[in-house]
Amino acid sequence: MNLTLGREDIVRLCERIEGAQTRARAIPKLTDEYPGMTIGDGYAVQMALRQRFLAAGHTQVGWKAGLTSKAKMVQMGVNVPSIGFLTDRMARPENSAISTADLVHPRVECEVAFVMKKALQGPGCTRQDVLDATDYVLPAVEIIDSRFSGFKFDLPSVVADNGSSARFVGGGRARYVTDINLETLGVVMEKNGELVAMAASAAVLGHPADAIAMLVNILAELGEGLPAGSFVMSGGITEAIAVKPGDNVIARFQELGSVSMRFVE
Repeated sequence: MNLTLGREDIVRLCERIEGAQTRARAIPKLTDEYPGMTIGDGYAVQMALRQRFLAAGHTQVGWKAGLTSKAKMVQMGVNVPSIGFLTDRMARPENSAISTADLVHPRVECEVAFVMKKALQGPGCTRQDVLDATDYVLPAVEIIDSRFSGFKFDLPSVVADNGSSARFVGGGRARYVTDINLETLGVVMEKNGELVAMAASAAVLGHPADAIAMLVNILAELGEGLPAGSFVMSGGITEAIAVKPGDNVIARFQELGSVSMRFVE
C-alpha cells in the first residue's frame, strides 16, 4: 500500500468524508485537490474513518467487496476489488422503509452475503479457504451512495469514501454453501414491479467466494484479518440501480429467496 499523504492530510480528508456521509452532502472527488493520491492513501483515509466511527459507538459487523466485476476492474485499471467496512448502523431490516433524506445518490445492487464461522487471514487466501470458513450464505441488497459531486469519482476517492457504503439489507433464505452452486445463481431485480436488472452470480469474479478471498488478501495488506462471525458482502451481481422516494425494490435470488424494501423521504 503506497502512501503519499501525511497524517494531517489523512485526518483532513477523513473529516471531509465523514461530513459528507453524516450530512448527506456532495463533495468534489478527493483527487481534485490531491491528484497524486494512491489507492493506499484511500485506504488510510478509510481506516481513519473506521476508527472515528468505532470511537463514536458504531459496531463493525463485517466487510464488503466492491469493483468485483472484471469489466469494471479493467475499466478502472486495477486487478483487485476495493473493500469497505460495514457497521450496525448501516443495517436495515428486510421489507423496511429506508429514508433517502440522509443519502446523496442512492443506488441498489444485488449481492450474495457470507457469514463466517471461522476467521480468515491472508495473504494467500483461496476460494476453498473461504468456502471452508463459511457458516452460510444469504441474499442481500446493498444501498450504495456516492458522495461525490456530479457523480464523478475515481478509485482512490471511492476507497476513501468506504466504497460508497451506506445501507444494506439481508433476507431471504440462508443456505449452506454445500447445498447450492454459487457460480450459477440467477438474480433479478424489480423496481416498482418492472424488471430492471438480471445477472448470474458468476458475474462476481467468476465465483462470489473468489471476491471474499481477494477481500481477505487486501485486509492482510492493511494488517487486518477477517474475524469469525463477520457478515461479508461479495460485491454487486447486477449493476447499481438508482432509487428515489416512492420506489419499491425486490431482489429475487435463485435458491436463496428474495429481499425487499421501499424508499421514503
